[in-house]
Amino acid sequence: MTSDHLAVNAITRRVREFAERVRRVQDRDLYLYLQPVEAIGGPRVTIGGRSVLLGSSYSYLGLLGHPEIEAAARAAMQQYGTGTHGVRLLAGNTDLHDRLEARIASFVGAEAAVAYSSGYVANVAVISTIVGRGDVVVCDKLNHASIVDGCLLSGAKLVRVMHNNTAAVDRALAEVPDGAGTLVVADAVFSMDGDVVDLPALVDICRRRGAWLMIDESHSLGVLGDDGRGIESHFGLRGAVDIKMSSLSKSIPSVGGFIAGIPELAALLKHVSRAFVFSAALPPASAAASMAAIDLMEREPQRVARLRRNYRALRAGLQAGGLQVRDDPTPIVPVITGADDAALRMARRLFDRGVFVPPIVSPAVPPNTSRLRVTVTAAHSDADVKEIAEAVAATWHEVTPTPAPTRS
Repeated sequence: MTSDHLAVNAITRRVREFAERVRRVQDRDLYLYLQPVEAIGGPRVTIGGRSVLLGSSYSYLGLLGHPEIEAAARAAMQQYGTGTHGVRLLAGNTDLHDRLEARIASFVGAEAAVAYSSGYVANVAVISTIVGRGDVVVCDKLNHASIVDGCLLSGAKLVRVMHNNTAAVDRALAEVPDGAGTLVVADAVFSMDGDVVDLPALVDICRRRGAWLMIDESHSLGVLGDDGRGIESHFGLRGAVDIKMSSLSKSIPSVGGFIAGIPELAALLKHVSRAFVFSAALPPASAAASMAAIDLMEREPQRVARLRRNYRALRAGLQAGGLQVRDDPTPIVPVITGADDAALRMARRLFDRGVFVPPIVSPAVPPNTSRLRVTVTAAHSDADVKEIAEAVAATWHEVTPTPAPTRS
């Protein structure tokens, strides 16, 4: 079957125009997305038979490939199989899933937790379940796409406020009608910029205004706090967040996501949220891998300290190379090129130098804010960090003649 039968309408044009955009990038040999990684070895990956240094990993604590985690996954698969018998609410629940949720709750300091098949799904599930028509959800403009989609799907009134503008959050809550449910939701660490939300101010506002506070910890778990337990630990505000969310595919090198909070919230989600009721259970191997990773995070807090040393060295190296990057306490360092083409060309030249950092262009980020999102992990050596910083700085000066912009 071919596409010849399709009428030329808005859908057809949209599909073909984007395909043409991709083709033009491919024709210039600047397409570095969907690269088929053939092997992973610590901070290096093999692509096309060539080993390159990865400067865009989410495995912040360097736990991907850890033998204890892999052994736990194999043992779970041998005991439970590759999947379950269906959705958890019916025949797909196992004691492994229950133990994972208890382990998550214990680690993040919550009473209960609910595991989902992905972090994206977890955000969409909880927001679309707890708020609806007549309610108000206040959302930072730079929140992850899954948060925004959850807000839109909920049917609640969505108020998007300027990034990290807590005064705007306060004003939005002041205008909420009496009796409406109110939710404030934000990333702990913003995935494209690497900055940290002002949690103390949000906690104060939500308590004064009677709003629930939800924080996405996908990029802060394992990163913030000396113990890697996230943003509450970072600010010394344990128990301040009503709904804690995180993926299980970053510092925890598995797949899935979770929501943690009070037991009543967990009960509601397990019986009402569509992504739990109508979606298959997390594979047993993934659940076991997540538990083993949490055990390692708790037992080896030195990984957090190593990560911190590495991202500070990366930022210092980039600054020494003439780039204007901020001193945020996270491993996500955006090098903003502005134009898509500059980001594409920088990524290609870096790859040719043996450093793999895929470009981030619109629509993943707003137009004219394209960038390289450079990251390091606890698995990178001092020499690795130095190599990444020097390669990025050298490539920047080759491609972009002016100093790198930084977000205010």
